[in-house]
Amino acid sequence: MKRKIAIVEDEEAIRMGLRDSLEIEGYSVVAAEDGLKGESLILSEKPDLVLLDIMMPGIDGLTVCKRIREKGFQGFVLMLTAKKEELDKVAGFRAGADDYMIKPFSLMELLAKIKAVFRRFDSASGGEADRIITGRLEIDIKRYEVKLDGQLIDLPGKEFDILKYLSQHPDEVVSRDDLLNAIWGYDVFPSTRTIDNFMVRLRQKLEVSPENPEIIKSIRGVGYKFCTEKLIR
Repeated sequence: MKRKIAIVEDEEAIRMGLRDSLEIEGYSVVAAEDGLKGESLILSEKPDLVLLDIMMPGIDGLTVCKRIREKGFQGFVLMLTAKKEELDKVAGFRAGADDYMIKPFSLMELLAKIKAVFRRFDSASGGEADRIITGRLEIDIKRYEVKLDGQLIDLPGKEFDILKYLSQHPDEVVSRDDLLNAIWGYDVFPSTRTIDNFMVRLRQKLEVSPENPEIIKSIRGVGYKFCTEKLIR
């Protein structure tokens, strides 16, 4: 089955160029030219990956990303932005994006990044256990679902991947660099602050008191530890 990619981009030349290139690579492609149409397209077509421009007429990409996550979209979201400020990147991650590329970008780099994402999807569906169960926490690898105390927790994209990686290394100290290498897998990594931002969101969803975490603990100057004691009781 072909992987499906949605492009939400208001600049026609970029949108059509990306569409042609992705179709040549063998992907199924759908596209929209503004935020409102993009939101509807993503929710109806349920693509595996979304290329989402930030600056668009109607509603911007950050709003689109936040809305589709709130409505349960679990696919990978790659933001396309002409802005370079760190604040904009952080805002994208907080809205639910998994990664970003800054315009103008190399088409070859974008295609390589997309292939890397799908390789991780494929590896997650074979060659390992279908579920990771740690006491009160259950991670369904194939369905991309997480349950805590039997309740479904919404963990889109990278949040799921990070929790999965941590749960595969229970009670071990995992460095930020290890997480970046394992989850992003690119030659040029995002900053380690990226991991910290995702940890804030994970704790808000998993911890009784996110300000005093007991499941995902910070190890000062090193990284994080996934502690199973509070999950197994």
